[in-house]
Amino acid sequence: MRNRSVPADIVLPHIVVRDIRAAIEWLAAAFGFQEHYRYGDPPAGAQLHLGEAYIMLCETRKGRATPAEMGACTQMLTVFVDDVDAHYQRAKSAGAKIIEDLHVTEYGERQYGGEDPDGHRWLFSQHARDLSPEDWGATIRK
Repeated sequence: MRNRSVPADIVLPHIVVRDIRAAIEWLAAAFGFQEHYRYGDPPAGAQLHLGEAYIMLCETRKGRATPAEMGACTQMLTVFVDDVDAHYQRAKSAGAKIIEDLHVTEYGERQYGGEDPDGHRWLFSQHARDLSPEDWGATIRK
């Protein structure tokens, strides 16, 4: 299903973590990400994916910190999944911190929010309805 209110273009975010190996294990267990590759020994970076959503991991260093280290939310990442209910149960079972319970948004998404051990906030979403932005009160700029 498509939802005109939520485009599905791909962005490759680079996520700062304290420990690449630990982050790979946690993101796989809790959120279902799969490792595509890692480089360096010890790892200097890694690429993971969940379906068609890809992320890069890099470790902290001078001038680069995790949201948990800064004590602030720096962004939220939305990842589209085929079965958000099953994904939600997996994350909860793995002990992920749930910051937004499973619900349907006014713009047609069934989603929930979670937080990883490094403080990154994630939204996992599944299209529930196809809505034009005007259907729920947004103004389209042409």
